[in-house]
Amino acid sequence: MNYSEAIQFLYGLQMFGANFGLENTRTLATLAGNPQEKLRFIHVAGTNGKGSTCAMLESIYRAAGLRVGLFTSPHLVSFRERIQVNRQLIPENELVRLVEEIQPLLKQFPADNHLTLFEVVTVMTLKFFAEQNCDLVIWETGLGGRLDATNIVTPLASVITNIAFDHEQWLGDTLAKIAFEKAGIIKSKIPVVTAAEAEALAVIEQIAREKNAPLTKVGQASRRSSIKKEKSETGATPVLPLPGEHQKLNAALALATVEILQKQIPVSEKQIQAGLQSVNWPGRLQLIQKPGGQKILLDGAHNVAGAEALRAALAAEFPGIRPIFIFGALADKNWPDICRILAPLASKIFTVPVASARAADADELAKTFYSANSAAEVVALESFQEAITACKDEAFIVVTGSLYLVGEALELLGISPANAGERGLNEWSAAR
Repeated sequence: MNYSEAIQFLYGLQMFGANFGLENTRTLATLAGNPQEKLRFIHVAGTNGKGSTCAMLESIYRAAGLRVGLFTSPHLVSFRERIQVNRQLIPENELVRLVEEIQPLLKQFPADNHLTLFEVVTVMTLKFFAEQNCDLVIWETGLGGRLDATNIVTPLASVITNIAFDHEQWLGDTLAKIAFEKAGIIKSKIPVVTAAEAEALAVIEQIAREKNAPLTKVGQASRRSSIKKEKSETGATPVLPLPGEHQKLNAALALATVEILQKQIPVSEKQIQAGLQSVNWPGRLQLIQKPGGQKILLDGAHNVAGAEALRAALAAEFPGIRPIFIFGALADKNWPDICRILAPLASKIFTVPVASARAADADELAKTFYSANSAAEVVALESFQEAITACKDEAFIVVTGSLYLVGEALELLGISPANAGERGLNEWSAAR
């Protein structure tokens, strides 16, 4: 089997959709030798900020000299982004080997019990991290938490970044219902850290009490105290390379988690500062400066909370500038409200379809943008390539609305190397 064939095998698993439950993943992990029992985890759930918080935790612990596994999704360009050790993507030959070794295990399941892509990749990743002798694994949920395949592990700490509306068709139509699913990662007597608020926080507090799990709440006041403490002990507040006020809250979550685990994994203030200062997480307010001076800001704001964070970041980082927007979204997202939030910020808006069967119609996006800002020039185009060509003489462009679109931008702009069509592996639906 070569790498292309391994990717095609993974594509073949997509037809089985997404299965919400842990039984198949537990069974497959057992067949693989229960690699999760050889590893230590920090399990991260939440609506927004999961990936950024994971990246910060990974960077801090790597700065402390640990060998750190990082499991995240979705990927932006290459599927290998999902599985990293010390921020090195899993090598192609290793992914091929893992696929070859998992295939015989899948044949031990009944013919009518098909494992999903995420279930299989979760166990492949556990196997790889155990083989790599990772000291710690930063372990991001795929969707929700309670019934997510990643929830077969018992972590050192559980982190729930925040709770907002997203994936309501799977997780529930109220913040309390969504919080219940995310709080499913809370384990008996295992510490929990969260930045959730209001009704979502109340649900998390209740489940933490039931599980006798110590709960640390990180909010605006906690964030200030975390940064103040950092300044008093090191003489300087860490300068986050990730822009946006919301990243300070993600950093406070990471700092609180590191503090809670100091007895198990000691990390010095100097190492914490070095880790935060060097953190890298593409596609989230990522600013690209072209040789001619053109600025392109990439941000995968794919839900209302993400759009509000982008709006706040633009006001803080680029005051008085009205950029050109290139916008594409998935049809199953709340794109009407996202459009209404972003529309007043732009002088010109190009809407495009994203490379997905679930893409929202560019003409419908354009109509919604125009109704929210009739002073802007709004044009529906057939592709991102057409839009970026139309913007070649513009000074400042914002590409947003979907991580699918950000991934396409990274590839077409030459920021990330092209691949054999792996972005499509982000597609999923409920199990048939």
